[in-house]
Amino acid sequence: KGAVKQGTVRKLPAPVALDADDQALLNQSIAYYHERLKSSPEALAYLRSRGIGASEAIEQFRLGFADRSLGLRLPNKNRAAGATMRAQLQRIGILRASGHEHFNGSIVMPVTDERGNVTEVYGRKITEGLRKGTPDHLYLPGPHCGVWNVEALAASKEMILCEALVDALTFWCAGYRNVTASYGVEGFTDDHLAAMKRYGTERVLIAYDRDEAGERAAQKLAERLMMEGIECYRIQFPKGMDANEYAQKVQPADKSLGLAIRKAVWLGKGNAPISAPVAILQPIALDDSTVPAISEDARADTDAL
Repeated sequence: KGAVKQGTVRKLPAPVALDADDQALLNQSIAYYHERLKSSPEALAYLRSRGIGASEAIEQFRLGFADRSLGLRLPNKNRAAGATMRAQLQRIGILRASGHEHFNGSIVMPVTDERGNVTEVYGRKITEGLRKGTPDHLYLPGPHCGVWNVEALAASKEMILCEALVDALTFWCAGYRNVTASYGVEGFTDDHLAAMKRYGTERVLIAYDRDEAGERAAQKLAERLMMEGIECYRIQFPKGMDANEYAQKVQPADKSLGLAIRKAVWLGKGNAPISAPVAILQPIALDDSTVPAISEDARADTDAL
């Protein structure tokens, strides 16, 4: 008897539509990764280990996990539909030229605009001991586009600005919702500045890492923002720490981060404005076991402001 031929038609439907335009395809890809995260114990455990595993945050920011299954759900490349779909996914950066998923093995954190469209994607590898030279941090190819948690700029005139999305999520999960993030230490973009001007941001608390690069970038950024009439303060963590590490080591995070906010250092010349930064703690879903509870001391500190 001859060998049994393997079919090339996928048994499960593709998670993206053949007739979708680039934006819709990107949105659909992120929606697929979002669903995969919720069924991945490994990825959820990683988020919890970093203190950013609140289900409210996962839903609000459409966090996802690239578990290598998207490519397996596409029609094979030897079929017209498969070739077309894969070429389009390569063009928008979800697939690489090799056909592999760009964010394989990564927590996926999208940046969305006011209409909910994905404008940028950050990926963080969660597996330790990867092959030498494998980057832990990934973005879509091309220039960064958009502002993470842009809705917060419309809601608050005072913004916490972190160096990275994990740090920003740390503040958000601790109850400080007026937060956004640059794309790394030199990653404050024209989009960030345009959004701050559009929504009338009056004060920025720079929460970059407390290392040499972070200090240098914070001072440089403060000078740029103050030229635009925006007050700037520096949130100072212990030397060598970033926001996520600090919040994990000094518990409870809501109280420790609130104290760092209230002790932020004025970066302008002369005396600081009379109105100092405040720690505005937003309501947290206390029925979610992955969200840290607010201590009574922290409530008292906040109420006293």
